[in-house]
Amino acid sequence: MSGLVAGPMATVDLVASSQLQQPAAAKEEEEEAMVAAEHQHKGEEAEEQLLHSRLMKGVRHLSDSGITRLPDSYVLPAPDRPLDLAGCGGGRVIVKLPVVDLADLRDPSRRAAALGTLDAACREYGFFQAVNHGVDGKTMLDVAARFFDLPLAERERYMSSDVRAAVRYGTSFNQARDAVLCWRDFLKLACSPQLMRDRHVALTWPEEPADLRRVASAYAAASHQLFMELMEAALQALLGVVSGAGSSSIIGDLATAASQMMTVNCYPACPQPELTLGMPAHSDYGLFTLVLQDKVEGLQVMHAGRWLTVQPVPGSFVVNVGDHLEIYSNGLYKSVLHRVRVNSTRPRISVASFHSLPAERVVGPAPELVDEAAGKPPRYMDTDFATFLAYLASADGKDKTFLQSRMLPASAVVAR
Repeated sequence: MSGLVAGPMATVDLVASSQLQQPAAAKEEEEEAMVAAEHQHKGEEAEEQLLHSRLMKGVRHLSDSGITRLPDSYVLPAPDRPLDLAGCGGGRVIVKLPVVDLADLRDPSRRAAALGTLDAACREYGFFQAVNHGVDGKTMLDVAARFFDLPLAERERYMSSDVRAAVRYGTSFNQARDAVLCWRDFLKLACSPQLMRDRHVALTWPEEPADLRRVASAYAAASHQLFMELMEAALQALLGVVSGAGSSSIIGDLATAASQMMTVNCYPACPQPELTLGMPAHSDYGLFTLVLQDKVEGLQVMHAGRWLTVQPVPGSFVVNVGDHLEIYSNGLYKSVLHRVRVNSTRPRISVASFHSLPAERVVGPAPELVDEAAGKPPRYMDTDFATFLAYLASADGKDKTFLQSRMLPASAVVAR
């Protein structure tokens, strides 16, 4: 009897034990799954941080690593991508910009014709090519290329998120804020004439290549002189006055104090250039921008509703009207959108020099170009650099250009 009773009791004990173990096993499996998920999440975070670190090192670093697929961070939304050849009517639309010959500007017998060319170019295209200027661009392009050939460890010594830094190495347009990154690395050097009078400023620039400081300093001075010459010509064409008279006294202001920034750009070969841009569509803040470029195409200008690829002219500067000059001309001169395309085979180097008045100087339409009684009201509000920075920090930048944000509404113009 006792044996018969013991059997069922043992069976009941096993069932109870099984019932007690099932919740425990399930809990253990759940904990193991949570640990695995946490490890996976940490792994994904580590991968994202690694990718972010690689991206922040710039596109030259990515290109040199031999990538064959464009990272997602650089892929533009479909509507913003550059059109391929099939989308451009069967091929690229190449434009040879109007040419302003400095030899003609400097010759009293030919100056009037050269002024006419410059004036027409600023009104129609907002761009022109400057030739026979006498600036040594070849040496500057050479030292620029050698800077980007330096090891990453040497270049990234100058990385900074401070947009006002005297020297700043970076990538994209604004890598800390860009929703989609641009296929560009850059070196920015503050080089206004008043800054360059302090020789210690250049000592903060990169030590390598060994001739960079000397070459870039000489180039900055020469490009400023060329800018001043072009501004005098533009004001003479625009206002009909020569330096020192009327509103062309702005030349005197520039001679006393001016803003100048040099940006050395590198656009490496890109594995999928049809999906990204070296620089997005934008206009320049300032009076004139002088762009020195190598022989590789890439710069595109918006004209008559389509993108035109600028044909490089060896030894020339591409000069474009900035927002300040459009405002000052009351809309007669055009600050137009432009962008940079990249390619899959050849890197491109350019040096852009941005010239304008000091940051605190207010710019508005020239009084000579405003005559409300004659139906020529001011078309723009006065502006300064603080206004520009406020625009960049506002939501307006997503919906309209800086110039559009400074335009007076048609109703306000009529009412004035």
